[in-house]
Amino acid sequence: MSNLPNCPECQSTYTYEDRGLLVCPECGHEWTAGEEAAVEETGLIVKDVNGNLLSDGDTITIVKDLKVKGAQSALKQGTTVKNIRLVEGDHNIDCRIDGFGPMKLKSEFVKKI
Repeated sequence: MSNLPNCPECQSTYTYEDRGLLVCPECGHEWTAGEEAAVEETGLIVKDVNGNLLSDGDTITIVKDLKVKGAQSALKQGTTVKNIRLVEGDHNIDCRIDGFGPMKLKSEFVKKI
């Protein structure tokens, strides 16, 4: 019997390994062995538009033009943001965008690079 970790989504003990991924047969969640460590450190589970797990220090890209209140221009699609920080709340990504300044973004409008 192998010592595989419980599922981070539903805490099921029936996880198995399939081609480098860990899989939960009860809820269908798939993750890599290193992802559960990132979830345990912060306690936050933040996923991008494609369902990839985000963690502190990741680099992301904005997937749609975003209007910013009080700013003269919008954040354009394809803008790259480096070294993000995950926070709790509605806007769950805290970052600094070159040429724009500090921002809070929603994870549903970004994808991990």
